[in-house]
Amino acid sequence: MHEHCPSCDVRYEVEPGFFYGAMYISYAFTVGIMLVGGILVFNFLNDPPAEGYVVPITTVSLLLVPANFRTARVLFIHWFSGLKYDPSAAAKHENS
Repeated sequence: MHEHCPSCDVRYEVEPGFFYGAMYISYAFTVGIMLVGGILVFNFLNDPPAEGYVVPITTVSLLLVPANFRTARVLFIHWFSGLKYDPSAAAKHENS
């Protein structure tokens, strides 16, 4: 993730360690992925042995880590940073 917005140059990390809270959002996403994955495996593979759950759920969870990481950070900065979207900020930055 960039340190500053490429359009308006706002600094994303409000203070050192700001994104530690995003780990809780990421954790919630991962739990949801694993629950949905477990339900889908149970329904489509007719209750396989333990490896039948662990391998597909772990694989899908690991493949979704980059999207999970970025989405959690975006949501956290949106909810807790106090930054608001300003469409004119990019124009101001380009003119300066």
